[in-house]
Amino acid sequence: MGHGWQGAVLKLMRGRDFTFTVTGAEQVTEDYRRVHLTDGGLLAAAGVHPTMWVRLWFRDAGKPHQRAYTLVDPDPEAGTFSLEFALHDGVASRWARTCAPGDTVEATLQGTGFETPDPLPGRLLVVGDAASLPAVNSLLDALPGVPATVWFETQHASDEGLPVRLDPARHELRRVPREDGGEALVTRVKAELPQLADASSYVWIACDTATTRALAGYVRKDLALPKERVHALGYWRAS
Repeated sequence: MGHGWQGAVLKLMRGRDFTFTVTGAEQVTEDYRRVHLTDGGLLAAAGVHPTMWVRLWFRDAGKPHQRAYTLVDPDPEAGTFSLEFALHDGVASRWARTCAPGDTVEATLQGTGFETPDPLPGRLLVVGDAASLPAVNSLLDALPGVPATVWFETQHASDEGLPVRLDPARHELRRVPREDGGEALVTRVKAELPQLADASSYVWIACDTATTRALAGYVRKDLALPKERVHALGYWRAS
């Protein structure tokens, strides 16, 4: 299918197109689904790095619609990976609920990147939610020896069952129910993060756009952490 003006822009930015094939799916919780795919040559062509993501293309009322998803457990030798979907009423979630083995989905690789903090942080300070969970897990997997504190915003009771990959010896999980459009998370992180953050920390924030912006500004301005020790990216927009 054509990808419209967004696809044209990605082409100009050297985006590379691939076609993935569904091999299966599993319902992790009632609000979270994992889809297994073959990679259409992606991993052999591009390699693998932590928090690696791709843009999937869907049709929404006849128009091209793209959303970004982090690769889960990519296996370059087998040419496979999974994608995880925090389910809601949207075109990508509808596809994830109904796709079956043999179905295909088009994707573009453009814009992804990760550089391991150098020097390694004394502690990871991570703020995420169900939408960024695959990236949170990928980050924790990539830095297994680094202690981490994770503030994880939840929206559903079923979020208690989400597969956060924690090493109990090194990782601490602080769940925060979503309230007031993310304000509860902002308030709690601002109250607790200064007790843990120092010049050796690495702060990684990926929530809804407004929450991410508020916390990134706080960390950079109020706590004065250097920009190379802060990563912040809004993963979705609250409607």
